[in-house]
Amino acid sequence: MVNRFDVVGFGALNVDTLSSVNRIVGPDEESFIEGFTESCGGSAANTVVGLARLGCRVGFVGKVADDHAGKLHMNNFVSEGVNVEGIVHSKSGRSGVALGFVDKNGARALYINSGENDTLESREIDLEYVAATRFLHMSSFVGERPFRAQKKLAGMLPDSIKLSFDPGALYAQKGLSVIEPLVRCSYVFMPNILELEALTGEVDYRIGADAILGMGVEVVVVKLGAKGCYVTDGREQCVVEPFVVKAVDTTGAGDAFNAGFLYGLLNNKNNLYECGRLGNFVASRSVMMKGARTGLPYQKDLTTIH
Repeated sequence: MVNRFDVVGFGALNVDTLSSVNRIVGPDEESFIEGFTESCGGSAANTVVGLARLGCRVGFVGKVADDHAGKLHMNNFVSEGVNVEGIVHSKSGRSGVALGFVDKNGARALYINSGENDTLESREIDLEYVAATRFLHMSSFVGERPFRAQKKLAGMLPDSIKLSFDPGALYAQKGLSVIEPLVRCSYVFMPNILELEALTGEVDYRIGADAILGMGVEVVVVKLGAKGCYVTDGREQCVVEPFVVKAVDTTGAGDAFNAGFLYGLLNNKNNLYECGRLGNFVASRSVMMKGARTGLPYQKDLTTIH
């Protein structure tokens, strides 16, 4: 089969309503809102938009309602060059929304109202659509039905399709034994350092990454935030230094990293270090502007990497 896509994303679709606040508060504390924006989000969705801007052929599997938020997603995907034929539409209910709060240092807090995301079932997924890609990139859902659909689909993938998996905090909180079916099917596993510790119980991310490799994963990428990333395939291990920039908003930084790293794998970059460097670059551009997608770079911007 001729690959129609380089990457198909599979994850929740949420409209991010981001409020700029003077500080992120704890229990029984108060803060105030200084500004408000509305933009399309969802981890895997952010990643495929990032890949589309880098010139990749991308599609998406997800679910929206026929409402304001759902139409925002469809229009944004089309404008970014993301194929939308794999998205399921519900005539009732509501699309997902993520309520985000970002402080002056770029730190954030996020609350998810899942809506139709959590009604997606495996029978609604077009298997021929998914079968026409080189990579399937999965991210988390809140609900159990789409999680079951992801596990079922991952177990059905032919060897020609490589699974990329970013568990996010939601799936990391489930525990490794629960998400194990997805981990074992993954070619590349891309948690951040806190998610890896939650899953493996290892404070040392190198030991945690080795534990994941032991489950059959080919490549483990640990996102270290301001310290860059750690990449290993069991033979090659490297810490890739970050690009130092002023962070305005870290929303979607990990998703942006995923786009850069996958771009490297798709384009046969010489080594994992180069893939990690691409991931760090795309993430660095992302955090320089508000919103998960606004700062995502285009293919022409890659020429500025030194």
